[in-house]
Amino acid sequence: MATNQLLEIKKYGQSIWMDNLSRDIIQSGELKDLVENKGISGITSNPAIFEKAIAGNAIYDADIETGIRAGLSIDKIYESLVFTDIRNACDILYPVYEASNGLDGYVSIEVPPTIAHDTEATIAEARRYYQEIGRENVMIKIPGTDSGLPAVEQVIADGINVNVTLLFSVESYISTAWAYIGGLEKRAAEGKDISKIASVASFFLSRIDSNIDGKIDAKLAKGVDDITVEAKLRTVKGKIAIANAKIAYEEYKKIIHGDRWQALVAKGANVQRLLWASTSTKDPSYSDVMYVDELVGPETVNTLPPATIEACADHCDVASRLETHIDEAHKVIDSLKDPDINIDINQVMTELLVEGIDKFVKPFQSLMTSLENKVKHLSPV
Repeated sequence: MATNQLLEIKKYGQSIWMDNLSRDIIQSGELKDLVENKGISGITSNPAIFEKAIAGNAIYDADIETGIRAGLSIDKIYESLVFTDIRNACDILYPVYEASNGLDGYVSIEVPPTIAHDTEATIAEARRYYQEIGRENVMIKIPGTDSGLPAVEQVIADGINVNVTLLFSVESYISTAWAYIGGLEKRAAEGKDISKIASVASFFLSRIDSNIDGKIDAKLAKGVDDITVEAKLRTVKGKIAIANAKIAYEEYKKIIHGDRWQALVAKGANVQRLLWASTSTKDPSYSDVMYVDELVGPETVNTLPPATIEACADHCDVASRLETHIDEAHKVIDSLKDPDINIDINQVMTELLVEGIDKFVKPFQSLMTSLENKVKHLSPV
């Protein structure tokens, strides 16, 4: 029998979660099989995933009709569908949660992306989602925006597990780590237990390379007279996201060795692991598992869409590479400032965050429209 490389990755201290959830994979037993036999130890979801799962899928119709009979609003029907899937996924993953002492076994659900810039609304929805879903292994996703991070701190202080999403820059990751630490400190100061709280910082990858590669391709398309300049531009392609992630992990190591973190460890705190997100390769000329192979390392999570899970199980080249070639990573990022390349990485990260929220808002709104149409179709005349 061929080796499942996903199981090999676990030996290096990295957990593999799946970036996908639908009622079909719950009811068919596919999710249970992935968890019990294929090395999947967590699930992440987002509005785009739920739009794909629910829109046009008859498997949800009976529950939609129940919602109609109960006189529920479109928003409440949406929540009834999604919360049911989240609870069932949490139940399937609960044995992993127990066996790993709360390290893994989580299912992530995002607060509505339309409130990404509203701190108080985010706090209120995170609390309500956690309460209504009623599973200790649920993780509430909150965007790592300027408004989202104060919410992260408060929600952690409330004792709720948080997946901080849409992190692109190293600076945004560092701010996220301190928001987590601040929340734990606040909770500990109130004399409350901090040993059962878990958090991940979802650091996005392929979207960074797609953005920067697009800028490089535009420069090349205009024509470059000097072959040396052309070589410089081509050298950067497909290299920024992994370099950026390695630098973020370097910062993570600094933070966990600091006094503030060590004081929390003494009180039972769990590390906020970096989670590699957006890991499907967008450029077909790159390896389909490059965002897995290059970032295997301890105390991390990699969340993979189904196609990348299959590819990795088949042909990942597993080795601990996350803490290798760090000097090169810094040089690659610094090379963007070279006048011949001239790409402002801070501008790129800002663009990506705005786009990232938009990529969740649009499918969320589209899903609500689809549900509205389905409710009209299924409602008795």
